Amino acid sequence: MSPTTEQGYKERMLRVLVHIQRRLDDPLELVELARLAHFSPYHFHRIFRGMVGESVMEHVRRLRLERAAMRLKARDLPVTQIAFEAGYETHESFTRAFRAMFGIPPAQYRETHRIMPPPPVPSGVHFAADGAPSDFIPHRSKGAAMDVRVEDVPPTKVVFVRHIGPYQACGEAWGRLFSWAGPRGLVGPGARLLGVCYDDPSVTPPDKLRYDACLTVTRDVAPEGAVGVQEIGGGRYAVTRHRGPYEKLGETYTRLCGEWMPAAGHEARSAPCMEHYLNSPMNTAPADLLTDIYMPIE
Repeated sequence: MSPTTEQGYKERMLRVLVHIQRRLDDPLELVELARLAHFSPYHFHRIFRGMVGESVMEHVRRLRLERAAMRLKARDLPVTQIAFEAGYETHESFTRAFRAMFGIPPAQYRETHRIMPPPPVPSGVHFAADGAPSDFIPHRSKGAAMDVRVEDVPPTKVVFVRHIGPYQACGEAWGRLFSWAGPRGLVGPGARLLGVCYDDPSVTPPDKLRYDACLTVTRDVAPEGAVGVQEIGGGRYAVTRHRGPYEKLGETYTRLCGEWMPAAGHEARSAPCMEHYLNSPMNTAPADLLTDIYMPIE
């Protein structure tokens, strides 16, 4: 395969992957996906499996089940509703598929993976009139109180390179993005560096985590090979600043979801988180790195 053909294949397949993740609740017919990528419907399923590592239906099924697992962790929706949203017509079929993927049924997964699991009730605990333990004190970390603002974020146009694998190994995607964007004059004052994290590392296997290394653009740019163009964001977000190495970002996410959101009365929205990198590890010590975390909320 010539470099030009290989780049063309990557560009067309990336278009399909972005389409799938944005329309995960749609039927996603194979013929329509092939048409979107300008591949022959007869061969599309083989091309997809060869490039992505799983069939179209396996890919869609996995994304829907992983989304269901995240909803079980973070929200109190009935299991039957989550099953329906994942594309299953019955509780039984959803439970079988969920157990096959995660090893336990949905209800048990919710109890063991809840973001803030309720502590065991000790003997002698007193209950308030509404049935809640009157002396229950939610867990609070030892860090300073979180500084969180709520923003309505407009959709933002970006060029991006997708990374599949552990989040901490996304450096190659950034290198490819800068190598492409630099000669085109896209890296300069006003351009923001954003990361889009699509998956929960506690749900999705490390080798299947999806991350987009993004650079904001204000003019028309055409996709090319592994470099795509899309709009990200749009909607209401809770925004907090993480100070320190990227390896510690997970701790700030945990505090934002498990401490601030319950206290503020907000619910997470079904959309990916975003990270805005305010300085660079190339010239900044890890302890001084600044990252704004954008958590989508209802």
